[in-house]
Amino acid sequence: MQQLLFTVIFSEMTLIMVLSFKTPLRKLVIMTLDRIKRGRGPVVVKTVAGTFSVFLISSIYSMLKIQRQQIDEGGVLNPTDQVLMAKHLLEATLMGASLFLALMIDRLHHYIRELRLRRKTMEAVKNQSRGFEDGTAGSSEEIKTEEEMTALKAKLKHLESEIESKSKEVNAAEANAVALRKQSEGFLLEYDRLLEENQNLRNQLQSLDWRLSHSG
Repeated sequence: MQQLLFTVIFSEMTLIMVLSFKTPLRKLVIMTLDRIKRGRGPVVVKTVAGTFSVFLISSIYSMLKIQRQQIDEGGVLNPTDQVLMAKHLLEATLMGASLFLALMIDRLHHYIRELRLRRKTMEAVKNQSRGFEDGTAGSSEEIKTEEEMTALKAKLKHLESEIESKSKEVNAAEANAVALRKQSEGFLLEYDRLLEENQNLRNQLQSLDWRLSHSG
């Protein structure tokens, strides 16, 4: 389970890095995400996310149960419960990180698509405005042309402001992606520490079992 979660997290981190930089590979990833969001894709994604959420809730419940048992026993955990606590904590952390990274991928994809649409609309408005400026309309249509140009310029300013706001959102999402990548590196270090602690606790359990068997 833990190896699968680490594979998922590394895959999501790779997708976020690809989406963060304008490369031909990003276009391919965006096209793939567009296809996933059509047809039965959203149902499958929601099913997987729901399954991860159930496992996350189960791990949190198991940790709360162990903590409640610790309180009942006077604040002391036996080595077996310590191993289980570390295991559930690691799994809950990894599942929470994978769900959050999936949400980041979805938001990045949405913002990039919105930004592309706004840019295309702005280019169309600019081309239309240039056509009006370069055209040779008759004297009877000059007033109407000026009004249309004024409306188009107002629309252009509005689109530029929207593009600027969307660009800020994309930059913020990219900054969050970098922060998550650093946090994931911290998870790896924590995972190594937990593995070492897990092995030490297993050795303690084996030592206790050996003492109990010989004392019996």
